[in-house]
Amino acid sequence: MIAIMSASPFQGLPIARRSLAPGQVLFARAAPVVAVHRVVDGLVELVRHGADGSVLVLQRAGPGALLAEASLFSATYHCDAVARRESIVESVRVADLKARFGDAAFAEAWMARLSHEVQATRLRAEILSLRTVAERLSAWLDVNGPPPAETRWVDVAAEIAVSPEALYRELARRRQAGRG
Repeated sequence: MIAIMSASPFQGLPIARRSLAPGQVLFARAAPVVAVHRVVDGLVELVRHGADGSVLVLQRAGPGALLAEASLFSATYHCDAVARRESIVESVRVADLKARFGDAAFAEAWMARLSHEVQATRLRAEILSLRTVAERLSAWLDVNGPPPAETRWVDVAAEIAVSPEALYRELARRRQAGRG
């Protein structure tokens, strides 16, 4: 990763920091786009609510992840951003960020980061296209390796779009078979 993006993509910009409680909304769908955000700590989901009450999770953003970068050139946000745990978020005004694009090194680093985001999104789509819990879990493990001890399996279940119960059954099957 290019050095300018290693710690914060907002390096050298005026940053606002904000704490969010679980369930607190960072921004809402159709609200004017005023800032781009980065999760410093915690977990924030980008969600879209269906007319039938369903919820589609577009992104599960943990530490270091950007939020609303896809809205940088939009008038309004295309989804809601909701904290799922206690979270800390950095925000930078869109106008301040756009002004930095005149700096070639910054613009290149920003494009590299967005390219990695596109790759991650495509990978997630590929995992979600798999039919079984076993296939999704295997693909997730192939990409991420064994999860760190502090990883909550319920978060992995949400990431691969299966119920926690179905994931726990698959993990139990693997333990019984000596594979996990």
